[in-house]
Amino acid sequence: MKIIIIGTAYPYRGGLAAYNERLAREFVSEGNEVSILTFSLQYPGFLFPGKSQYIDGPAPEGLKIERRVNSVNPLNWLNLGLRIRREKPDILIFKYWLPFMAPCFGTIAWLARKNKHTRVIAIFDNVIPHEKRVGDRLFTKYFTSAIDGAIAMSASVLDDLSQFRKDVPARLNPHPVFDNFGASVGREMALGSLGLNPTYSYLLFFGFIRKYKGLDLLIEAFADERLRNKKLKLIIAGEFYEDDTPYREQVKKYSLENDVIFFDRFINDNEVAAFFSSADLIVQPYRSATQSGVTQIAYHFEKPMLVTDVGGLREIVPDHKCGYVVDPDPSAIFNAISDYFVNNRKEAFTKNVTEEKAKYSWNQMTASITKVYNNCI
Repeated sequence: MKIIIIGTAYPYRGGLAAYNERLAREFVSEGNEVSILTFSLQYPGFLFPGKSQYIDGPAPEGLKIERRVNSVNPLNWLNLGLRIRREKPDILIFKYWLPFMAPCFGTIAWLARKNKHTRVIAIFDNVIPHEKRVGDRLFTKYFTSAIDGAIAMSASVLDDLSQFRKDVPARLNPHPVFDNFGASVGREMALGSLGLNPTYSYLLFFGFIRKYKGLDLLIEAFADERLRNKKLKLIIAGEFYEDDTPYREQVKKYSLENDVIFFDRFINDNEVAAFFSSADLIVQPYRSATQSGVTQIAYHFEKPMLVTDVGGLREIVPDHKCGYVVDPDPSAIFNAISDYFVNNRKEAFTKNVTEEKAKYSWNQMTASITKVYNNCI
């Protein structure tokens, strides 16, 4: 088939770009003709909370990526939609995560599908965003009215989609394993590359930091006196997308300066293996979530996880098998951390993670998209 993916890709950075590029590679490996149309402008600078939208380094090999999409220019949407209508791809895929993109994506989709050949399929990270804004529902309604089928990456997202469309084929398919960050490295080598002491055990909080990620809950749990003198440290690896002052003051309040290690910057793809290979437990103390790419990086590196019982995280991490599912509450987070280290759960949980990750393959995702497409035609 001829497939066009519209969304974030090189030279943009982050999990969305990694996802779209990995999906494209899987479709290519199956014999399809695939191109990615990414942004010439993704966010105006004043709307982007991080330091940079771009990644350093060369373009990924073996992928056709064009910078064609301007998220705020309606003339660009019209021209691109008409171009795709003429090209007649079999499938036009949008990776949807934020209502801000709905006017752009929806207009391109409406125009493209008027050729009566192209089927528009959306992969939904979120239907209803974590951080709500005026106009979200109106924008999402516009975009969902322009699709022919959908993939939801958690049951909660599938349920949210039903509020907007019940008349299109839709499938639940969890986020596949993020296997594009290289292989695990030896623990001591990984710790050495990060300048960390191998005589300690490490918790890892990974990814950009916003209020809904619940880092403050984790710091509060980690401050419990019962974890002191346990040879345990917390790594916080990711860029702050909000003011970092409250978190640093919280660390100072509990005198944790020697036990909490900040890598407060964007973590490049070639560094991911070192962070996950160093960690004994991946902790995601989120206040809200639908699904998470971090869990799928953890599966790739075969690391047990602690997640909170929000959104679709429970669906991905079997409780007391591959880790813990707890309330988004410091005492519950502390209890799980304590149980993991006091009762030496690492070996058993790691074995279970290794077995569980087989469920999350990329060819399963492409098969789901193909099934939705076949139900559209």
